[in-house]
Formats: sequence, structure tokens, C-alpha cells
Amino acid sequence: MEELLQSAYHHLIKNLQLNTHRFLYSQFNLNSRLTGIIGPRGVGKTTLMLQYIKEHHYVKQEAFYFTADHIYFNQTTMLEYVNKLYYEQGVRYVFIDEIHKYQNWEQELKNIYDTLTTVHLVFSGSSSLDLIKGTYDLSRRVRLYHLPGLSFREYLYLQSNKELSTVKLKNLLSEPMQYNANLSQVEKILGDFKDYLHHGYYPFVFEDETTYYEKVIRIIEKTIYEDIAEYYKLKTENLHYLKKIISFLASIPPGEINVHNIAKNLGIDFKTAFSYLTMLQETGLVRMLYSSQGGNHILKKPEKIFLHNTSLLYALNKMRGLEPPIGNVRELFVLQSVMDAGHQGHYSPEGDISVEGSILEIGGKNKSMAQFNKNKTVGVLVKDNITAATAHVIPLYYFGFLY
Repeated sequence: MEELLQSAYHHLIKNLQLNTHRFLYSQFNLNSRLTGIIGPRGVGKTTLMLQYIKEHHYVKQEAFYFTADHIYFNQTTMLEYVNKLYYEQGVRYVFIDEIHKYQNWEQELKNIYDTLTTVHLVFSGSSSLDLIKGTYDLSRRVRLYHLPGLSFREYLYLQSNKELSTVKLKNLLSEPMQYNANLSQVEKILGDFKDYLHHGYYPFVFEDETTYYEKVIRIIEKTIYEDIAEYYKLKTENLHYLKKIISFLASIPPGEINVHNIAKNLGIDFKTAFSYLTMLQETGLVRMLYSSQGGNHILKKPEKIFLHNTSLLYALNKMRGLEPPIGNVRELFVLQSVMDAGHQGHYSPEGDISVEGSILEIGGKNKSMAQFNKNKTVGVLVKDNITAATAHVIPLYYFGFLY
């Protein structure tokens, strides 16, 4: 059985492509002895780990990679196996994938960290990994990286080798025209942006575009029936509620759906509905937008609820033979771009989204300042289907260059 782990590792390394890397790769290092990569399914966590091994440690035979859900760990523990790798093969860098699928992973990681003091541990897992609340409190030891899906900038690079610089959110909101020279002249930028909205969030689009939506739907299924079921110990008979929530979010505008009407439609109480939404948010299927007013999220209700990204929105609507409302797509794109770049977005009654103190009103090329004038609010218009910025108008696609 152990030979299967060894052969799988060498096979993955042998067939790994090194011609492109995610943005996080240049920032990634093992200066800490305990390093984690978390993020939604399908965004490239495994590939990043394997690329790092191949380019830094494989030739020296000092690293090893395995998945924590391998059948081998039905007969032994992760702790025992890492000790064996260290003492018998001299492995100093251990990469563990899908850590959240291993029972008691927190304690065993801590035990390995405390006893094998020259071993560097790298793990990947779902966005839901709670390292702070865990019994064994790994938060003081771990260097944690978050890997989101592709930005529009990364998509352009992987699709056509167009290498463009990132933009700073603060500068984009205050002086957007400074980016016109770099961005507005890019060939067929609006066509590429439309393609990105449809099928650009997950890197596997470049493996086979024709099966992209099928793979997106499988991400939903695996996240609910494997990640959530196992990590949150949710009973099988309750998992269908999560699928129903996802269906609601695909068919109803974000501003028209709230925790109360989700609870009513599902026939469950508010607390349970909010708990399910939180699970979906923490595993990369949902985003919730809150008011920026005081208080914490535990005590506040989300003002708007979205699917996690535009690829999910298009995939679920395609299953129903529909196109999602373009207003939903535009608003979600801004939110996913801002949040995935590490910034906060908040609900604003004066506009669509509040970001870094700026109120954004998002729409098509004919969108006017009427909403702002009505509320006597100073804000920024974000318009689709335009290529260049003016003083208070930002092209929608510019938000795709935040990372």
C-alpha cells in the first residue's frame, strides 16, 4: 500500500507542467516550519504545491507529497508515516494535500511539528479550516496563504500570454485614469472579459473548455457531499438543504434574497439557515455582504447573499437553460475581485457596494449618476462595456487587475 503513495507522488511530479504559475507562487516560501494553503476547490492548490516541490526540492530527494484522504491511512496514522519518511528516507519537507479530510488532523500536525523539529510541513485544505478556534490552536505556528480563483489579469496571461501589471484598489478608486494607458489599449479586452465572466474563475478552463461547467458542478457536489459533510459532521439527510440554497442564489437577485426567506422556503429556522449559509461561505460557494455599521457578523444579518463567483452563477443557470441577469453578474464580479484581493466589501443603501470608503454603483455603459444625485451621495460609477476610465467612472474590467 505504501508503494502506491510513492508511485503516485513520482507520477504527479513527472507529468507536472511548469510553464505557468499562479500569482501566489512568487510570494510562497517555507520560512515557517508550518505552512498552509487554503482556498476553494479547483483553484490550483495542489498544482502550486507540486510545482514548488519540483522546482526546489525534488532533485535533492528531500520532499514528499501525499493526500490525507488516501486509503493507506486506514491502516496507519499520518504521524507514524511522516516519522517513517523522516527516519528512513531523510525527508525534510512534507506536503500534505486535503488535510481537512483527515480525522484529528490538528493534533497530529501539532505532534509532528513539536517532535520533528527540522521538518517543514506544508498542507492544503478547504477555506473552512478553522485554525484559531481549534483545540490545538495552530494559528500561532502556521504561515497561512489563501489562494482564490483566477483574476481577470491571470486569465489573460494564461490564455494569451498578455502580461499586465496589477492595480492598487485605493488608486483605482481615487485616480482610475492613470491605468488607461496600460489597460484600455489591450486588444479585444472586452471580448476576453466577457469570456472570463462566463468561464474564467477556475484554472481548469485551460484543460478543456467544453467540460468546464460540468467540472464546476462537480465542485459544488464534492464541496457539499464531501467537504461540508465531513468537516462539519452534517447528517446526509440535511445536505439537500445546501443544494437548495445554491439553487435559490442562482435564480434570485442578491438584494431580493435573505436569511429569513431562505429559512421559510426550506422550512427551517433562521439559526439553521444562517448556519448553512456560513458553511457554504467558508467552503467557497457563497459570499455574504454585510453593512459596514458596528457589530460583528455573528450578531448581524447579511444584507445581500451571492454565489461565490461568476463561473458558479453561469454554470448553475446553464443547467436550467438560462442566462443569469447581467446586473447580478456585474455586481458579483466586483465583489469577488475585491474580496479575493484581500479587501473588504460592504453593503451600501446609497449604491451597490461600499469599498474602502467609496460607494460604487455598478451597471452598463449607459448607467448615469441618477442614483447618487437622488441620494445626494458622492460615489463612483462602475460601467461595463467601456474601455477607458474618466474622473468618476471606472470600467468594470479594471477590477480584474487587483491581483
